Amino acid sequence: MSRQDANATFALTSFLYGGNASYIEDLYARYEANPASVDAEWQVFFKSLKDDPASVTKSAKGASWRKPNWPIRANGDLVAALDGNWAETEKAIGDKIKGKAQTRGVELSSADVQQATRDSIHALMLIRAYRIRGHFHAKLDPLGLEPEKNEEELDPRSYGFTDADLDRKIFLDKVLGLEFATMREIVAILRRTYCETLGVEFMHISDPLQKAWIQERIEGKDKEIAFTREGKRAILNKLVEADGFEKFLDVKYTGTKRFGLDGAEALVPALEQIIKRGGNLGVREIAFGMAHRGRLNVLTQVLGKPHRVLFHEFKGGSATPDEVEGSGDVKYHLGVSSDREFDGNKVHLSLAPNPSHLEIVDPVVLGKVRAKQDQQGATPEDRTMVMPLIIHGDAAFAGQGVVAECFGLSALKGYRTGGSLHFIVNNQIGFTTYPRYSRSSPYPSDVAKMIEAPIFHANGDDPEAVVFAAKVATEFRQKFQKPVVIDMFCYRRFGHNEGDEPSFTQPLMYKKIRAHPSTLDLYSTKLVGEGIVTDGEVEKMKADWRARLEAEHEAGQGYKPNKADWLDGRWAGLKASNDTDDPRRGNTGVDEKVLKEIGQKITAVPKDFKVHKTIQRFLDNRRKAIESGEGIDWATGEALAFCSLLLDGHRVRLSGQDCERGTFSQRHSVLFDQETEARYTSFNHIREEQGRYEVLNSMLSEEAVLGYEYGYS
Repeated sequence: MSRQDANATFALTSFLYGGNASYIEDLYARYEANPASVDAEWQVFFKSLKDDPASVTKSAKGASWRKPNWPIRANGDLVAALDGNWAETEKAIGDKIKGKAQTRGVELSSADVQQATRDSIHALMLIRAYRIRGHFHAKLDPLGLEPEKNEEELDPRSYGFTDADLDRKIFLDKVLGLEFATMREIVAILRRTYCETLGVEFMHISDPLQKAWIQERIEGKDKEIAFTREGKRAILNKLVEADGFEKFLDVKYTGTKRFGLDGAEALVPALEQIIKRGGNLGVREIAFGMAHRGRLNVLTQVLGKPHRVLFHEFKGGSATPDEVEGSGDVKYHLGVSSDREFDGNKVHLSLAPNPSHLEIVDPVVLGKVRAKQDQQGATPEDRTMVMPLIIHGDAAFAGQGVVAECFGLSALKGYRTGGSLHFIVNNQIGFTTYPRYSRSSPYPSDVAKMIEAPIFHANGDDPEAVVFAAKVATEFRQKFQKPVVIDMFCYRRFGHNEGDEPSFTQPLMYKKIRAHPSTLDLYSTKLVGEGIVTDGEVEKMKADWRARLEAEHEAGQGYKPNKADWLDGRWAGLKASNDTDDPRRGNTGVDEKVLKEIGQKITAVPKDFKVHKTIQRFLDNRRKAIESGEGIDWATGEALAFCSLLLDGHRVRLSGQDCERGTFSQRHSVLFDQETEARYTSFNHIREEQGRYEVLNSMLSEEAVLGYEYGYS
């Protein structure tokens, strides 16, 4: 065949190539149903095939094993905004506009309806652009280090509106909580909501209920950030405490490492709001985890550690009594626990001790919270009573893989905690490294998008925005039991520690910081301007706080600890024992009859359970070994040990990769029916009265699962 003949053949048959198969099958099915529904040329082609009509229709429907309704059709605000497919929305809006006009007895021409519909569609496009991209244009950085971004995507002119159109009423159908609004009103609401000192990321969330809840909570004419006079004074008071505490330490212990909160003081009133709002919504306990930055401030101003105790530690005193052995730790690694009360709700607070290994405390806190929830009888449907609250640095949150591992655990059976609340102290520097060198994403919080967590960005120099973000984040966690992130943009007034010189590597940043007023100065000036307080009242608040710290400093001179802070509550009375005859060592032996009873029960399966033949052989051999006492391997010994604990009423939890079966096919503590894949855990069927055996195949995590189980235990 010549090249010309081959080309001619290809031209006549190219439509039959594989890429067009599903289209042609669909067309063929339509032809079989109604020949007139396809073009004349296709009619001739299909008529020549002479296939069975039933086979054609079946082929067009696809494989018999295919999932129903798959693939899922893309929809939602984000997709509509990106692909420009507004046809369905346009028709629905047009119909509603006609209906509104008829109700009011107004005659609209088709041109009027078309114009009104176009206005509505373009307004919705603009609103969605703000929801998706508005946070990029928010005033988040107190230092203003980055140049302002081009706002063309948020400009009404990009959607066909001119200055002459700004005051024309547009039908919104309750979007932004409004039936009608002018473009001027729409832009004012959107800028206030998304582009001031609060930026919100939530359009990556696929759950429409969660997305709608956030929109309802922050959008609308009456949804601006607003606090009462008392609320503003409460915020000011906590700023006075946080700021004054750091200044006091700087004077009394100049150059001593404290990893101060200077520049991020808004963290303190935000944490107060989380405790207060959480208590109102049913939280009865909060387990904190945090690194060194601002830890001393949080210990004293939020968790209630007595200042005299901290000052005693600054002077080199021990944090524990003499009889408690151990070398101790630096003061910014120590934990504490206390009870706080807001609005009549008592909330127990605890801060986990912390090593220098960044973020490793995160899974420990999560495991601790899960254990507390289990102790309190929490159900899978409601784990809101105990909340994990973890405070991070920006560089560590973006850089440490254990953060992503913890998010990966958040929705898995056996690891859910009802949602963790994450607060990033984003001082825009990692020791000496700028963000552009320490992460590949716009924000340190972007890793949280892997589980569609909402993210609230706030400017740390606007404490009201930070406290509002904390309030809404707490409400979201309590409502949806899902992790949520607050990313507070701030700065670090001094070096990584107080003996470090940051201008070696960040001269321009620190030139700005040295000239920048403190958050307390900015906020007190604002409240004086609003008539909430006077200059004299602010100065008195500062002086009273200094006097209190001075008194505590004096009391710290003679302070002596009488107990270790972790020997409270359930651990009260715990002490070391060197006596080999001490009855607390216990008798670990188990009666032979009990062991044989266990052997019988853990190798038996329900009557109608179809066990794999190899597993049946495994169970038979295990039963013989226990009966005879010969050939007992390590896995069988483990099973007997676990089950003897269960019979003593203890719970047993085993978690890790492939724990149910065992990596080497040695455990098989969960059996699977070969026909239904139903599960059977024989360890939970020894006696009526026994502890519960929980075995979990964890995610493939080398670090977070280990930390989680350490915290749980």
